Amino acid sequence: MDFPKIYFRVSETRHCPLYRFGDIFQISGIAISMDNSGEHTFINTTVIHSPVNRGQCKVLNGDLTRIIIEYERADQIPDCMISCSGCTGSIRVEHHRARRNDGEAHGANSQINSIQHILREFSFFNNIDDHHFNKVIKYFKLRDYNKNDIILRKGDPGGYFYIIVSGQVDILNDAALPISRLQRGEVFGEMSLICDENVGATVQARGPCQLLYIDHKHFKSLLEKYPTLHMFFTRLLARRLTDSNKIRSDEYASGMIGKLEEIPPEALLQTLNVNNKTGILTITQLPKGTARFSFRHGSLIKASYGGVKGESAFYEILREKEGRFKFTPGLPPEDFDIPEIGYFMKLLMEGLQRIDERTVHRSN
Repeated sequence: MDFPKIYFRVSETRHCPLYRFGDIFQISGIAISMDNSGEHTFINTTVIHSPVNRGQCKVLNGDLTRIIIEYERADQIPDCMISCSGCTGSIRVEHHRARRNDGEAHGANSQINSIQHILREFSFFNNIDDHHFNKVIKYFKLRDYNKNDIILRKGDPGGYFYIIVSGQVDILNDAALPISRLQRGEVFGEMSLICDENVGATVQARGPCQLLYIDHKHFKSLLEKYPTLHMFFTRLLARRLTDSNKIRSDEYASGMIGKLEEIPPEALLQTLNVNNKTGILTITQLPKGTARFSFRHGSLIKASYGGVKGESAFYEILREKEGRFKFTPGLPPEDFDIPEIGYFMKLLMEGLQRIDERTVHRSN
């Protein structure tokens, strides 16, 4: 009997030189027969139609063919990441059958319809009036994810906007460690679509979760039709920036490590002052050696860098752009009676003024 036509859709790319997100591959010409042992055997030639104007990749064609041969039925074929052996690129493909009937689509829609009362409580849908709610919900699809599934990967093209129906997802940093967590009713993936940029952070399912999602095209259409969504995303961005800045401030103002490339010396020192921190800031990998600054309840009491101490060391460190820092809470007992070097904000303003004057002098 004929094996039904299969379509593979590119859902994720990593440095692939040929294919892009959303490209479709059609596979046809496959048949199944029974041999004498009763086992299924593929007897017809596989024909792979690559996306229009994208060219052929023999390595990928071979990989797709092996996937088809490996599984007896089309509905058994899993989503998979194909790492081409012919180059350094890779793509993730999702499959669906060409004969997928309306009943399947109706089943998915029915599932969404059954949870509409839940979705109506989500802040995103609060921006859609009752008259248009049913029209908007038809744009969305529902998908289940398992624990540790990667939903979005940093650096990949933005493809979908997601709303969490159940479960939780983690936002990961470059070290694959969770830096924040999103729960039911929260959204993600919007910034890459709004700004037409690659995904800014990896998102991973913390456990089993169910997500509503909508593709780039329909997402942009919703923004055009419902201006109230612009205010929703503006408020969302402002809240996330506030949360991010608070986390960053807390990290910088407690025992932490970091780079001057991430936060300039004046901002780093001022953060310790404003937060009334007590401890020692050590900065290494500097042109003039290691710098050390001691703070007591936010006041600068010791400073040394490049062979100088006190105010001079403070002014010198403000000129540096690169280096690694570490703040260690706590001071030795004898340092609690040392007088402060000077009023911090006055020192900071004087130091920044000196930098400006030197810059002007060099330009002349």
